[in-house]
Amino acid sequence: MTRYLDIKEQLLCAIADGVLTPGAALASVREQARNQSTAPATVARAYQELARAGIVVSASRRVARVAPDGPALARRQLRGGGLRLAGSDDPLLDLLLTGAGDAIVRRGAGGSFGGLGALWRMEAEAATLHLWHADGDHNAPYARRVLAGRRPTLVRLWKREQGIVVAAGNPEGIIGVEDLARVTVAERAIGTGTRALSDRLLRERELDPTSARGPEVGSHLEVALAVAAGVADAGLAVRAAATTLGLDFIPLAWEPFELALGADRLDGLEPLLALLARPELAGRAAQLGGYDLDGSGVVRVLD
Repeated sequence: MTRYLDIKEQLLCAIADGVLTPGAALASVREQARNQSTAPATVARAYQELARAGIVVSASRRVARVAPDGPALARRQLRGGGLRLAGSDDPLLDLLLTGAGDAIVRRGAGGSFGGLGALWRMEAEAATLHLWHADGDHNAPYARRVLAGRRPTLVRLWKREQGIVVAAGNPEGIIGVEDLARVTVAERAIGTGTRALSDRLLRERELDPTSARGPEVGSHLEVALAVAAGVADAGLAVRAAATTLGLDFIPLAWEPFELALGADRLDGLEPLLALLARPELAGRAAQLGGYDLDGSGVVRVLD
């Protein structure tokens, strides 16, 4: 193995195992070269690769230090590949994941049902869910069953507001889900949590879910795009999708939006948990509207 890779792996292990903690200074290039009986250029290359990966923070004429997210990123590199995430889509989640780099690998949206299926088949380590259960709870009953034997765990991302997206000024005079039977509706696919919510609300009003008809779209933002383009008169989505395109919104329900995974995969989630703790997230959530970040990042291992 090339010598600089040996040095890089030694440092990765030290950072991943907590020997070098966030903020800890690495030995200078010359000192490390003496310790390793190698050339300074070899050590410099190892340090540069760690800096490019965000594991250490380095600047000209300054000592390299372990980055705040360094241990999680080091563990990810040693493990190989990022945490595979499937499940439901969300506008704020999209913004959040732009800061995660390749620490989180999206497996496609697929909706809450698709995310649970990916967990079951072990095609993903984590899935985003917002599924109501007949016992009145959200998410936990499904996670317990699908992740049985893997210490099922839920991580709270946020609560979010779902409702009906309509054109600005609400020209069709839509008041609630009972009006969806008389207009063209941008629908989410069967297997998504939003479609399950829409069908349940219609059944509670003794209406046939198939009475709401229109084009099928792939995300909350696409629901809003369909309404904005006049392809549909309305559609169920989160408030953030309506806000993004300047549309009106009729609120229907708040729901917990959570991550389901096995407890042994929590290490791979550390970059995302670090992003959840950043103050900028609250600002973006406030701009979009329809988010409650109380309890964001709380980890709950299910019984």
